[in-house]
Amino acid sequence: MVTLTDQLGREVTLPHQPKRIISLVPSQTELLYYLGLDDAICGITKFCVHPLVKTASVLKIGGTKQLNIPLVKSLKPDLIIANKEENDRLQLEELHEYPTYISDPNNLATALQMINDIGVMTGREKFARRLFDGISSVFDGLHPLPQNLRVAYFIWRKPYMVAGKLTFINDMLQRCGFINAFEQPRYPEVSAEELITINPDVVLLSSEPYPFKQKHVDELKAILPNAIIKLVDGEMFSWYGSRMLYAPAYFMKLINSIKQ
Repeated sequence: MVTLTDQLGREVTLPHQPKRIISLVPSQTELLYYLGLDDAICGITKFCVHPLVKTASVLKIGGTKQLNIPLVKSLKPDLIIANKEENDRLQLEELHEYPTYISDPNNLATALQMINDIGVMTGREKFARRLFDGISSVFDGLHPLPQNLRVAYFIWRKPYMVAGKLTFINDMLQRCGFINAFEQPRYPEVSAEELITINPDVVLLSSEPYPFKQKHVDELKAILPNAIIKLVDGEMFSWYGSRMLYAPAYFMKLINSIKQ
């Protein structure tokens, strides 16, 4: 038996090593596969696309916020992996009879804790520890921007929405040496007029959840003609599982492109 506390302070008890796991979070699905839990994964969301070859053949149980509850229950999971931000609270409450670990990482430390917790729950502690150490090592080697540039990180359009404080994305931005131009928590909406007033030095347009393209670079350039505007891989800034192994190398390329 394993009992631990998830990132919402809830006690999760597993009477035995889980053999039927449902993941409701794309980045954590990728983590489960990285830890070698292929045979235990019985259900994932339609947004769980990494690793592509393995996720393609697994049963999809809806979207992250629109789960097919009867289908989830029919799978009789002995562990559900969820997330406070990505999943709907009321839907998770409908699944209360199944052991459910709810993550809520908002920085590197809590993301690493989540990896460790999943390793403990699934009997993959050794593999999780190696991943923990590997991610810690590559982030230790990240060299941030030497100058203090204020950044606006866009996640949505119509309305414009940016990543604010108290988010995992904000922690990644800080590790790159950026100063978030927005003090509000979570994901505030922002108007063109507010953008002009705030006047960030750098604008980063994420590939997810809204798929920003070059035409949106041009759109923002008309509003902020003096800003450095770049399209960025949103998975590198917002996926808090095994993908963190590759994020610092990506960040260094971005940092070097802005320094030039």
